[in-house]
Amino acid sequence: MTARPEVAAIVLAAGQASRWRDSGGDSTKLVADWKGEPMVRRAARAALASRARPAIVVTGADSAAVRAALAGLDLVLVDNPRFAEGIATSLAAGLAAVPHSADGAVVLLGDMPEVGAALIDNLIAAFAAAPQAKAVVPVVAGERGNPALLARALFDPARALQGDAGARRLIAAAGDDVVELCVNEHGARLDIDTVEALRNAGREGEV
Repeated sequence: MTARPEVAAIVLAAGQASRWRDSGGDSTKLVADWKGEPMVRRAARAALASRARPAIVVTGADSAAVRAALAGLDLVLVDNPRFAEGIATSLAAGLAAVPHSADGAVVLLGDMPEVGAALIDNLIAAFAAAPQAKAVVPVVAGERGNPALLARALFDPARALQGDAGARRLIAAAGDDVVELCVNEHGARLDIDTVEALRNAGREGEV
């Protein structure tokens, strides 16, 4: 690996948002308003404001609405026709779009709108300082959060995942090859799964 690794960003934005719909929301959670813009657009803009390149967004369910929310941004848009099979297919689709020259990829979730560019860059810096690492994850108050940086060594195992198995299982199995980056950023743990969660975040002053 070079001293300054090449790292892509992948925003997963293909899910069916079943918990969101069950809570009374419409089917397009990712375009719900967060601080004046769609949640997914905030996630994508954070990726673009970081040093990660390219910034890839994987769409699937409600693809037209998600893509419309991302209009005008310099993104690589990837469609996942198998989105109904689970998040593993979206992760695989995103990794397939990562350039061969990249040493790793930061995997972001489209429903985590408070993840900022600084956190992404800090993950990349930690990766540069630990070239043997298979992953870098943020830790908030002792708990691992998102996004996670996956080294190329985990790409093939990640592409072999099925269903709703995300990269968390691979990261857990990597043991000492995972760098934990302690951060004081609530965005690394804040995701929006229900209408109530969105309302509660607003009452807590996070909107």
